[in-house]
Amino acid sequence: MKLAGWQKTTLIDYPGKVAATIFVSGCNFRCPFCYSKELVLKEEIEKQPEISERDFFNFLEERKRLLEAVVICGGEPTIHKDLPDFLKKIKKFGYLSKLDTNGSNPEMLKKIIEEDLLDYIAMDVKAPLLNEKYDKAAGLKVDLKKIKESVDLIKNSGVDYEFRITVVPGLQTKEDIIQIAEEIGKARRFFLQNFDSTKPLLDPSLQKIKPYSHEYLLEIREEILPFFEKVGIR
Repeated sequence: MKLAGWQKTTLIDYPGKVAATIFVSGCNFRCPFCYSKELVLKEEIEKQPEISERDFFNFLEERKRLLEAVVICGGEPTIHKDLPDFLKKIKKFGYLSKLDTNGSNPEMLKKIIEEDLLDYIAMDVKAPLLNEKYDKAAGLKVDLKKIKESVDLIKNSGVDYEFRITVVPGLQTKEDIIQIAEEIGKARRFFLQNFDSTKPLLDPSLQKIKPYSHEYLLEIREEILPFFEKVGIR
């Protein structure tokens, strides 16, 4: 894996824990609303200086008394074959581990869950799981069977988890998100993340779009509350 950067301390990326976040280069999706083209596009990745694993793990050693957890995000971490080894090294330091994933690689998810390498999983859902809108939201053709397999795997894993969606006008409607809730079924947590058009985006044309209002997201939250133990807005 190419480590592209890290946030040395975060109080929001791992619920209830003081954590560090490591960003991994490379992604198999091309979501038009993505804020991290430097982790996704090959030409942008090549411009980024690489962080050595040695430096990162030295940092974790030094922060043992200050940090509780490590968050691995991207890009998409599960596309890398050495993800299990990386997680094993984190666990050897005694840290909790959280994975942020798009759910496209249930085989890797299954492997690292079975090896007891995760303590929390956050899966980004892009659109209804049985709908061609998923391809548009992900920026390419998606194997929806794998997405649904990952959802079911996470729900039944015994690992703490959340599902979340970045809500973008033109990509998802209230009805779409209600459908997503129905397709996921009863689950622990679901978060609505409001699209931010002020950030640099993979598709710059989306910067002309006005995000949904907070009031509209509250309406959606009320509709999907029966499906989850907790529904939040970020």
